Amino acid sequence: MSWADTIAQDARLWILKELAAQTDGHLNVILLQRFLEARYGINRSREWVETQLRKLEELGAVELAAGELVIAGITRAGRDHLAQRSIIAGVTRPAEVE
Repeated sequence: MSWADTIAQDARLWILKELAAQTDGHLNVILLQRFLEARYGINRSREWVETQLRKLEELGAVELAAGELVIAGITRAGRDHLAQRSIIAGVTRPAEVE
């Protein structure tokens, strides 16, 4: 696996964690982009973050609402991955970054 793939998989985990930390389980792409940069030093474009969200949607971990901004909401599958009740391929396992 390449370094870029590792960063993307880690970013997907951190996105899920941040969504789970929200009262309603939702955040928009700009807030997630700022979060990844401020907390983890991942300075990527909005389009890159949207790509990660679309991958998470394909995997069933989030639901996306498109409007002026993409808004992501964590699903049961995303929460199960964080709780290590199931594994989503393409997303780093929580225990691997602790």
